[in-house]
Amino acid sequence: MEVLTTGPQATVQDGGRPGCGHLGVPRAGAMDRLALAQANRLVGNRPDAAAIEFLLGGLAVRFTEPVGFSLAGAPVPAYLGTVPVPRNTWTYARANDVLTTGRPAYGLWTYLAVAGAIAVPPVLSSRSTDSLSGLGPPPLRPGDVIPIGSCRGTPGTPSDVFVENASASARLDLEIHWGPRDDWFTDEARRTFVTATWLVSTEVNRIAARLTGPRLDQRRHDQLPTEGVHPGSIQVPPSGQPLVFLANHPPTGGYPVIGVVSEPDLGRMAQAAPGTMVTMRVARPRADLTGRVRRGFR
Repeated sequence: MEVLTTGPQATVQDGGRPGCGHLGVPRAGAMDRLALAQANRLVGNRPDAAAIEFLLGGLAVRFTEPVGFSLAGAPVPAYLGTVPVPRNTWTYARANDVLTTGRPAYGLWTYLAVAGAIAVPPVLSSRSTDSLSGLGPPPLRPGDVIPIGSCRGTPGTPSDVFVENASASARLDLEIHWGPRDDWFTDEARRTFVTATWLVSTEVNRIAARLTGPRLDQRRHDQLPTEGVHPGSIQVPPSGQPLVFLANHPPTGGYPVIGVVSEPDLGRMAQAAPGTMVTMRVARPRADLTGRVRRGFR
């Protein structure tokens, strides 16, 4: 498969590198793991197999051999030659067919999976591009030729019920867990955190999404020792504006984490475009959060 255009950003992503935090290596992997799994299911791959993740459409590829493919995530207009490509299905491409994609109607990240999966060499058991650590293949560029593995699975059956994290709604309600450093904030800041409406700023990338809204003041002003962070950790720097760590977050942080987004909502946060209004909903007591953060840093 040859890359013709990439749009703003296109990389190879899979399930990531969990369990490498002690090496200073973040998990990385797909921003929207549900969409990655759905695209892979449709072509008979493992849910965490490597695929192409691309931002805001604009990807075009030429298939150099016959292959089945699927698209999931942010809904992009897609064409195989001049023929529209339907969503939530397996599509067959012949040798030299060209797939083009446009800007999605909503959401940010789309996944192109091919039967047999992307077969670039793995690094630490993952084929994901990790731009923060410099691991895995570099971001895709026009002219890149991407190897495809042998197809061994059975294509999945399209479903009438297609669950997705990308949403056309301008509002997003996130389930969060307190802590582990919510006690560093004033009572008023804690109340504000879960009652205010936050806006996703234009500062969104694979590392984090910055939210804008009322300032969250700290009750403590001593230096927090550097500690491990987890995907979904909501760190509050001196500006008082929350920062939600996403797939390619650093393995450690030095600012207090007021809460952590629940795992099922991480993909929804990753797909939220700038300008999306975000509210926080507290899930369980903070007692089980500290353990979760510690377990994630392994």
